[in-house]
Amino acid sequence: MWFLGMGTDIGIDLGTATVLVYIKDKGVVLKEPSVVAIDKNSNKILAVGEEARQMIGRTPGNIVAVRPLRDGVISDYDMTEKMLTYFIRKGCGKKRVSAPKVMVCVPSQATEVEKRAIIDASKNSGARTVYLIEEPLAAAVGAGIDINKPSGNMVVDIGGGTTDIAVISLGGIVVRSSIKIAGDKFDEVIIKYIRNKYKLMIGERTAENLKINIGSVFKDLRNLTMPVKGRNLITGLPDVVDITTEEIRIALKETVRMILEAVHSVLERTPPELAADIIEHGILMTGGGALLHGLDKYLESEIGVSVRVADDAISCVAMGTGIALKNFEKLELNKDMEVELVE
Repeated sequence: MWFLGMGTDIGIDLGTATVLVYIKDKGVVLKEPSVVAIDKNSNKILAVGEEARQMIGRTPGNIVAVRPLRDGVISDYDMTEKMLTYFIRKGCGKKRVSAPKVMVCVPSQATEVEKRAIIDASKNSGARTVYLIEEPLAAAVGAGIDINKPSGNMVVDIGGGTTDIAVISLGGIVVRSSIKIAGDKFDEVIIKYIRNKYKLMIGERTAENLKINIGSVFKDLRNLTMPVKGRNLITGLPDVVDITTEEIRIALKETVRMILEAVHSVLERTPPELAADIIEHGILMTGGGALLHGLDKYLESEIGVSVRVADDAISCVAMGTGIALKNFEKLELNKDMEVELVE
């Protein structure tokens, strides 16, 4: 087994779409897609991360690019373990110190089986001690919120596989919800919309580019057009159509409505005193999905509470895991919020 260094603290945002690695005193040192390319014939790993992502939809029959995490949890244990080992090693560079302490974030409402899978994969990747922290807690810490105060803060963390919503006070989560609607689902509904309307089949990367470059969920904030290339399902030949911002908004309408309903549900279950704090502080959005154009304005207009996107929304959770590990005693995280595994 490959080991890292004694005393090295590592925070990992083990995301469905992206893995971020935080190293003590260095910050976020690695941010790469959680994709592994393997040769099916030899079961050999050919590429991990960005290099593997470039292969999605472009490989010969014997090579497959797989995502070992789905909906925020491990779907392929062996691949996740190998991917983690690769990323930890790459993040630490040439430094070879043994058995680090690792804190990994998990979705709210992850099951004990799902948590155990993450612990085992981290341990087999070289960790001496593994802690788990729920994503909204890590996001709040990474965004600079003092979670130990007796004051309510609401965090909406939209990743690739899950949207985690939590009201935090006194170092713990008071009300939580997790739904499997997030960045990957956004891409999926865009693909479905274009297939149904134009009979054009496009890939995941094309859908993601549409979402980022011209997408918006709040009417009239953007008015852009982008040519999209794909395969015509009727003729079977390559084709190109122009897609507008309004069409992306229509495609995403039902999906963002589900996120809104989940936020509503959490607010309805929030104690009155904490609800008053949330009105005062507003709602914090983190994660890559929070960068979807107009989503903050959409939620704000529907809920009537100010919504802001964290300054470094994508890195918030990873930074939070590292900071939480560094200030473990000071943060006084509730014991039911994390799991410790000692060798």
